[in-house]
Amino acid sequence: MNTVAGLELGALTRFFAESVPGFRGELHAELVQGGRSNLTYRLTDGQGSWVLRRPPLGGLTPSAHDMAREYRVISALADSGVPVARAVALGGAQVMGVPFALVEYVDGVVIRTEAQLDAWPDQMVADCAFALVDVLARLHAVDPEAVGLDGFGRSEGYLARQVARWHDQWQRVRTRDLPDVEALHALLAQACPPESGASVVHGDFRIDNAILDPADPSQVRALVDWEMATLGDPLADLGLHLVYADPVFAPVLAGEAASTSPRLPAPADLAERYATVSGRSLDDFGYYIALGYFKIAVIAEGIHARHRQGLTLGSGFETVGDAPAPLAAAGLRALGRNP
Repeated sequence: MNTVAGLELGALTRFFAESVPGFRGELHAELVQGGRSNLTYRLTDGQGSWVLRRPPLGGLTPSAHDMAREYRVISALADSGVPVARAVALGGAQVMGVPFALVEYVDGVVIRTEAQLDAWPDQMVADCAFALVDVLARLHAVDPEAVGLDGFGRSEGYLARQVARWHDQWQRVRTRDLPDVEALHALLAQACPPESGASVVHGDFRIDNAILDPADPSQVRALVDWEMATLGDPLADLGLHLVYADPVFAPVLAGEAASTSPRLPAPADLAERYATVSGRSLDDFGYYIALGYFKIAVIAEGIHARHRQGLTLGSGFETVGDAPAPLAAAGLRALGRNP
């Protein structure tokens, strides 16, 4: 049995024996690189393979690491037409000190860096990007009540709650004073528009949170990382997805985020595709873009804070602290308040 930071394989083996049909009796685990929030591991017994998600080692933003919520939404979407991994089991803190979610392992490719996109011709890159937008629109078309998620969150007042929540998180995790973050928060709180509607929202939708068919990346095999899913305004998902295309996000993923590649379609083209497929109006869309910048600035600061405390696992965290200030400045520009 190997040793992996963040897991107690002896306790997990006992849990598997009780909760996972077909388990063969000896677990091996590895940390999946690329995670910046919840920790993700691949486990195998030599026959079957699973993915385990658990909160980070430093719980500075506790409301963003609710494993039961993540497990619930994956379970609910199993037959919805939205591609997700099959839910296997939910473990409580009594097993190894923290809650965790266990899902089936989905074979495929996860594109995290610009260099990985180099293997694909331009048309395949474009097809992948538009397919992701189509899947996002499909998610937003799911009737929450029909899949048992009608009580998954309060859709009314979602935008105002997001602004307040992420400002509260900023107060928890900030390592320095960044005036643009405070200015962006104040403007978002003052200018909150009427909501565009309500749906299941993923909360962190980008290319590296999808498992793709390596031979045909327009085929999305599973969306992953549902830790921030809830019911809310679907345009917040789209706004955040387009914010990830801005190069100022790249330091969060060690300076080479796939989502910032200039080979991907322009954000305006992706927004148009979403509007066409979903039938939704993109009025007041600048606000949603600004909200996305604010959210990612706070998340980046939280990752930076954990790294400073030695609570991150894996590599590529050294540059994350460079991101919050330019992200906040870009959010102000989205609202027309910065040159």
